[in-house]
Amino acid sequence: MGILNVTPDSFSDRGAFLSPDAAIAHAKQMMTEGVDIIDIGAESTRPQAVAVSAEEELRRLEFVLPAVVCLGHPVSIDTMKATIAAWALDRGAAIVNDVWGLQRDPDMADVVARHRVPVIVMHNREAADPRIDIMAELAAFFERSLAIGARAGIQRDRIVLDPGIGFGKTQEQSLTALAQLDRLKTFGLPLLVGASRKRLIDSVTPAPPDRRLGGSIAAHILAVERGAAIVRVHDVAATVQAMRVTTAIGART
Repeated sequence: MGILNVTPDSFSDRGAFLSPDAAIAHAKQMMTEGVDIIDIGAESTRPQAVAVSAEEELRRLEFVLPAVVCLGHPVSIDTMKATIAAWALDRGAAIVNDVWGLQRDPDMADVVARHRVPVIVMHNREAADPRIDIMAELAAFFERSLAIGARAGIQRDRIVLDPGIGFGKTQEQSLTALAQLDRLKTFGLPLLVGASRKRLIDSVTPAPPDRRLGGSIAAHILAVERGAAIVRVHDVAATVQAMRVTTAIGART
C-alpha cells in the first residue's frame, strides 16, 4: 500500500503532493514501482495535527481521488469521517481506511456496510498510557470494532486489522506491537502494518523522517514475517525490492 498524502502538514513529505498534478504524478510513479493499493488521505493524523473540516478535506480530494481511481489501481480512502468515506466510495474508492477503527464517527460502519467494501480497522487512543499492556489493549479495541462492524452488517471477512504503530502509544509500546504482531493472528483476519518513517525508528536510531528508509524496511520485513498481509509505505520501490529479495531467499531455505 503506497501512501499519497494530499495535505500541507504531513510529517513525512511536508505538502509535496498537495497540488492535484503532483499527487496524480506521484500515484503514477508508485504504480510503476509496484504498488498494489494507493491510500489517499487529505487530513494529517500526525501527533498534534490540526483537525480539518469535512469541506476542506473534500476540497483537497475532489480533483485527486477520482483521477487516481481512473488510473486503474485499487484506491483506499484514509479518513475518519463517514461523509468523506461515502463520497470517495461513490467515486470509485474500493477500501476505507479508518484510523479510529469504526469507533469515532458513529456513521462510519453503516457507510462501509452499505457500500459492501473492505475496511481497515486501526487501533487508536486519545493519549498514550505507558502503564497498559498494549497487546491486551489492542485485543480489546479490536473486539469492540468487530462488534460495531457486526451490528452494522459488515462481513467479517472484509475487515483488516491495523495495530496503529505510533498512534496512542509510547515508542516502546509500538515496538512491542510489532514484535508481538503474530498474537493478533488469533482474530483470523488480515493484518496491516504502517511503520514507514515513524518516530519509533527515530527512538532506536535518531534520524529525520526522510532518513528513516532503512528502519522502515526492517520494520516491514519483520512485520510480514510475523503475519502482516499489507504494509503501508512511503517508499514503494525500495520496499518492493526488499520484499522480493526476502521472499526469494526464504523460498530457498
